[in-house]
Amino acid sequence: MLETRTTAEGIVFSIYVQPRASANAVSGLHENAVKIRLTAPPVDNAANKMCIKFLSGQLKIPASRMEIIAGHAGRNKKVLIRFPDGSDAKQAAREINGQLQALVGGE
Repeated sequence: MLETRTTAEGIVFSIYVQPRASANAVSGLHENAVKIRLTAPPVDNAANKMCIKFLSGQLKIPASRMEIIAGHAGRNKKVLIRFPDGSDAKQAAREINGQLQALVGGE
């Protein structure tokens, strides 16, 4: 099951990145993290940049609201999705959690 943590800023969750894959895709869960396959190599921050761009497109959330906050050099990362300015934090948290669960197949 995907674990998320709500903070004052937004939602934090774990991802597991597999670089140099044949296609960009979400592959379900890896332990309690979203497993993401990316075509980018793990050099010069390319995989991290592609990861944010890919997640942004999948979740339909602007990339400017997303940030990798831990694990920049490894496969296991923590991502923060910031709540929209002026939004109700509880409602925004429910919406983001729903989108994340749908992304991994509702597991």
